Amino acid sequence: MLRNGLEPWHLLIVAIVVILLFGSKKLPDTARALGKSLRILKSETKAMKDEAGDDKSAPGAGVVRPGEATVAANDRGPAAH
Repeated sequence: MLRNGLEPWHLLIVAIVVILLFGSKKLPDTARALGKSLRILKSETKAMKDEAGDDKSAPGAGVVRPGEATVAANDRGPAAH
């Protein structure tokens, strides 16, 4: 039944059904809203990639190696007590 996948006339039928369901007046507004949503999504994913790239640019940042001492901000040692 779906051996050949989608053919061009399938897309034509889908387009006609969409036009009949939503009407020709709402389609431009819907397309504009969809385009705006896609632009927002694209900018957000780019920002996330840039942020992830910044984290990778500092090698070893936040990595504690064995033998290195770590001191918490509120722990100044036995003399502070």
